[in-house]
Amino acid sequence: MPEPQASPLSGPLQQSGANDAGERQQADPAAWLDGLWYYALPSSQVKPGAMVTRTLLGETLILCRTSEGEAFALRDICPHRGIPLSCGSFDGREVTCCYHGWRFDRTGHCTAIPSLTDDQRFEFTKIRTRRFPVAEAQGNLWIWAGAQPDVLPPPPQVPEMHGSQQRVVETQEFPCALDHAVIGLMDPAHGPYVHQSWYWRSLRSAHEKAKRFVPSDLGFTMARHKPSRNAAAYKLLGGDLETEIAFRLPGLRIETITAGRHRFVGLTAVTPIDMNRTQVTQVMYWTMPWLNLLKPVARWLARQFVGQDRAIVTQQQRGLAQRPALLLIDDADTQAKWYYACKREFARAAAERRPFVNPVTEQVLRWRS
Repeated sequence: MPEPQASPLSGPLQQSGANDAGERQQADPAAWLDGLWYYALPSSQVKPGAMVTRTLLGETLILCRTSEGEAFALRDICPHRGIPLSCGSFDGREVTCCYHGWRFDRTGHCTAIPSLTDDQRFEFTKIRTRRFPVAEAQGNLWIWAGAQPDVLPPPPQVPEMHGSQQRVVETQEFPCALDHAVIGLMDPAHGPYVHQSWYWRSLRSAHEKAKRFVPSDLGFTMARHKPSRNAAAYKLLGGDLETEIAFRLPGLRIETITAGRHRFVGLTAVTPIDMNRTQVTQVMYWTMPWLNLLKPVARWLARQFVGQDRAIVTQQQRGLAQRPALLLIDDADTQAKWYYACKREFARAAAERRPFVNPVTEQVLRWRS
């Protein structure tokens, strides 16, 4: 993985001046943050005794699950001759390289070199391939970026869904850097243009909105409110609805919809694959038993929404290839400014070995959408 982006003189963007119309900024595609959990994949995709290959955070990994059910991740390289370990096999306990049969346990340490004779003394236990910390919660696998502290914090979890199973998961690859995927995710003004559909919103339905935002853990939260009247898909949930949307580093959006005693939660997680590709995953949870009948509809909606965002980001790459300075305005782009400010503060706090101080202040933002 790249070295931590922690210099107080650098950060996720370069300032290129400002004027009365807005703030011009340029995203740095290499600047993802170390010292955080990133979404890897649904737990269900890593079966006991199976080996799954993924490229995340600029590294190709194997994700495995032991016969006892413990998930782990190793760099997909045999340190002997450099062949990918994924070309070999996994028996539920150890990974075996296909080239010379070297074996590695879940910690990445070498446990056997078959070519050694009984009288040859070689400390193969000092050989290892890199291990990446993995955590599992609510049906999700998370991977830790950067140096490992003595005690890892718990992975992100969606609120009020303890014991609830995932209902729908949709993952797509975006051909863009992390920052562009994230600020597209939190952009409140693109809906009537990118997502205008008979089942969601039309351009004619756009109207002025005012939402209260408060600082929250490693980010900010749009405080609980009634869903917009032009958000037709919410009506599927029925009841007296309220919604709350939280964003936190490194790129997580959690929307919690309350309908009486029931909850619907959507987790959107953004993980860099490399400097130019990003994985976007939408995970849905709910407590309404009747909504299980609409699971195919929910899956289709998730695929459509993520796909529409992917399509616009793909078009955006033609302009970004010219390395323009990006203009952020108030109030519709304030969340993007907060995201960049949180990244800068997180990097500085890491460099100075001090706690993160949230730069976001409570305020009401207004825009039309």
